[in-house]
Amino acid sequence: MDREGTGQSALNFGQLVDIIRQVHDELAAQASRAVNISLTLRNWLVGAYIREYEQLGADRAQYGEALLDRLSQALSTTGTVSYHPRELRRCRTFYIAYPEFQVLVSPESGWLSNSVSIALPTLSLVTEPAQEIRGTVSPKLNIPPKRLVQSLSFSHFAELITLDEPIKRRFYEIEYMRGNWSVRELKRQVASLYYERSGLSTDKNKLAEYGQAQAEQSVASLNVRDPFVFEFLGLKSQEVMYESEVEDAILSNLQQFLLELGHGFCFEARQKRILIGDEHFFIDLVFYHRILKCHVLVELKLAEFSHENIGQLNTYVSWYKKNVMLENDNPPIGILLCTRKNHSLVEFALAGMDNQLFVSKYQLELPRREEIEKFLAEKLREVGEINE
Repeated sequence: MDREGTGQSALNFGQLVDIIRQVHDELAAQASRAVNISLTLRNWLVGAYIREYEQLGADRAQYGEALLDRLSQALSTTGTVSYHPRELRRCRTFYIAYPEFQVLVSPESGWLSNSVSIALPTLSLVTEPAQEIRGTVSPKLNIPPKRLVQSLSFSHFAELITLDEPIKRRFYEIEYMRGNWSVRELKRQVASLYYERSGLSTDKNKLAEYGQAQAEQSVASLNVRDPFVFEFLGLKSQEVMYESEVEDAILSNLQQFLLELGHGFCFEARQKRILIGDEHFFIDLVFYHRILKCHVLVELKLAEFSHENIGQLNTYVSWYKKNVMLENDNPPIGILLCTRKNHSLVEFALAGMDNQLFVSKYQLELPRREEIEKFLAEKLREVGEINE
């Protein structure tokens, strides 16, 4: 049957499904590329302006080494943009590592409006101290800046700029583009000394084939779970961090369950973002217990128990003890909830609690392990995760 007036065959239902999927995938990938390009160029420009000010700023002597701290504070007061000094430092390093990106932010590139491009720094590009840029890259290995920015997300660049040798960065850039690596895969390859091992290997092609075969690839969609991305888009972490409707439903009910059953719980945050080193992490639920006078961190894993999970929770608890706990507080407590088909498990993590009296007290004040496990089982059954 022809479409009326077109001479083309009418769509059947299967074709309709395929077309909608194709349209979604292609435009989601297009949106991802657009956001990543804008984010990358923004951070490069931030670094360029900072570097220009450090070298030629009219009042730069007033700030000296405190520049990034003062700049971070001043930006935060505007209410529209927030940069930790570490992030500003990363932008500056990014600019120094990739000076060739200047061609991408010129008015001729078409990627930026004239209002952004018109006052771009230029002098600092030729006045960088030699010791800040180590080594050189052969012209044979040149990659057009446009291709780099279109191919790599800023999360990839954030990992690459930790490498202080341009030739090493270029090696990983090339390998990334050959295998379309995820950020996690790039981190793994760098940590495994892939570059150094390649230099020592007598059969480099065989090593490369093996490495690419085992590599985790990027997904060509908008990764709003990336902290760089959702901050750039002005999203709140709780709006984008839920892994599934199941997790969302359980966390919503768990929050209310603890407030009602656990006497003394005061809700503080959901998907609480913390910065450990240069990485962001998210704690599912954070409470303050007014009787125990301590924070209670809750992590939900839709999987069976693993030592990796309890180790992660212990890291969060230790971080809270060091960075959040006040003088009159007791050490924080972590509760790990693990689920799998026909099974629920609750584990507790304690941050250096040597005081057995306090350990006994928290066991009385918190909901019993059995109560939480029963709650989890009921909620999993409600969302269809347990087949009775």
